[in-house]
Amino acid sequence: MPRARRKMPAAPHRCGFAALVGRPNVGKSTLLNALVGTKVSIVTPKPQTTRHRIQGILTRPDSQIIFVDTPGIHGHERRVMNQYMNRSALSSLDADVLLFVVEALQWNEDDERVRTSSRPVIAVINKIDRVRDKQRLLPYLKEFARRAEFKAVVPLSAVRRDKNLAKLPKLIEELLPEGPAHFPTDQVTDRSERFLAAEIIREKLTWRLREELPYGLAVEIERFEEQGGRVGIGAIVWVERPGQKAIVIGAGGERLKEIGRLARLEINDLLKKSVHLELWVKVKENWADSEQALKSFGYESP
Repeated sequence: MPRARRKMPAAPHRCGFAALVGRPNVGKSTLLNALVGTKVSIVTPKPQTTRHRIQGILTRPDSQIIFVDTPGIHGHERRVMNQYMNRSALSSLDADVLLFVVEALQWNEDDERVRTSSRPVIAVINKIDRVRDKQRLLPYLKEFARRAEFKAVVPLSAVRRDKNLAKLPKLIEELLPEGPAHFPTDQVTDRSERFLAAEIIREKLTWRLREELPYGLAVEIERFEEQGGRVGIGAIVWVERPGQKAIVIGAGGERLKEIGRLARLEINDLLKKSVHLELWVKVKENWADSEQALKSFGYESP
């Protein structure tokens, strides 16, 4: 009689946190969205767009990876909001795995902070599509690999979602602890729809006003209610000075209307429901230097 085949033991399920850390504007949020397969973190050309820790969840057959998008680590921490952002980023250095994201051909003194981590680190060299002379990449990667004890060094383009992007989850999975999933299999972020709506509005504001008013904006959702399959949202756009209010509103209110239209269309897609969005612009002087104001806008210290 033929021998019965021995059943191979199932691979242990793994679950844990992988924090995306690095300087501002290296593409951490773009990388998170590409890894999760949907937009959970807003993206603009301006550094320091990400202000909060945002979790994106990737559930695979044998693992659940909880990515943590963090504000960029940066010096010059003069404003209270910048100090909050740095604390938020540095608090993520105790994740199970660190994805240390840098821009190709770059290295900065702020990157040195990752060297002190006792956690396993995978270096992600992003934006390689912007390197015209590809012959410069190989010596850069060799030198980079000598800077710290990285588990792997992965060059890729998050915006183009190239083939190296698909290798990352497996590399991360092998470094996670064994354990059950923390979230349902269909959940892709820990953030509420209310939070995501506020972030979408801030994204549209930043894109439209990035040259005139890149950082002095905050968005607060005052009303978020559903009635008869339709969602009504009322949001306040906070600025720091009266002159900024006029910039946001624009001549005849046209600029604010356009920002509201773009935000509403994306929130429609997010919620899969018809959205009625109302925006108001108000002044709270120097809100970015006020602990109380930051707390009211949802900025909570880790």
